[in-house]
Amino acid sequence: MQRTTTGGLSKSAPKRKLGKSILTSWQLYVMVLPALVYIIMFHYKPMYGIIIAFKDFSMRKGITGSPWIGFENFTRLFSSYWFPIIIKNTLTLSLLNLIVGFPIPIILALLLNEVGNGRFRKTFQTISYAPHFISIVVLCGMLVIFTNPTHGIINILLGKIGVESINFLGIAADFKWVYVLSGVWQEMGWGSIIYFAALSSVDKSLIEAADIDGANRLQKIWYINLPVLVPTIMVLLVLQFGSLLSVGYEKVYLLQNSTNLSASEVISTYVYKVGLQQADFSFSAAVDVFNSVINTTILLLANGISRKLTHTSLF
Repeated sequence: MQRTTTGGLSKSAPKRKLGKSILTSWQLYVMVLPALVYIIMFHYKPMYGIIIAFKDFSMRKGITGSPWIGFENFTRLFSSYWFPIIIKNTLTLSLLNLIVGFPIPIILALLLNEVGNGRFRKTFQTISYAPHFISIVVLCGMLVIFTNPTHGIINILLGKIGVESINFLGIAADFKWVYVLSGVWQEMGWGSIIYFAALSSVDKSLIEAADIDGANRLQKIWYINLPVLVPTIMVLLVLQFGSLLSVGYEKVYLLQNSTNLSASEVISTYVYKVGLQQADFSFSAAVDVFNSVINTTILLLANGISRKLTHTSLF
């Protein structure tokens, strides 16, 4: 009887504790309620629409009334002419952005952390943050104007040093560099904020000890500052791998034209054209499901590798 009573008390204790917490802190739960409703309505409820990928969806018949076709949409995707092209272009832009763009905010944070002049550091940070707040539409308009082969400022400067004008957005091979480098310029300052925050936790006594031992700046960065950033770097790297096939639609679509289509057509723009312009909702849903499954798989693999190698992971 004592065991049963004790077991019953131990099981009901967390429930009573939760109920007491809700009663004593009900204001906080009320504040969380709108965000919870938002997440349920706009993130979980739409997941029901995934079944469209396995149906011959008709807006007139609705989701429940549309006939099941199984994996026909996926078979159509894998046998499509555009499938290897969009996979190649998406991976090219994502990996290039990862290789070129990911380390730059880290380097920027480490370098500015060594600047002793506080006014210069704050001014440079403000200037580097500013491009983040430029809208994608405005940025793409700037890129189109700056890279114009006849009167763009970039080609004018190239002409000053004797280089012939280049139609950057008209050459498929150059599209990826315009996309990636403009993204690095726009996001490097904003991306460095989290690394600045992590560097603020560096133990000052370690820096003082390194100064006494005669360590130079490079050695202090490598052996003191960089190890502090490793957990943050690994978490952000895992998240980056989790969106490897999720190249943003807006920027690519706005810079896209008939001459660079072979290098600029990615999964997101393909879904837009098939799903909205051609109203083939079932097929576009199948493409998105494929994209989500691959991204989730890569995220789990990257998280597992990070946990084994650095003992840092998302979960």
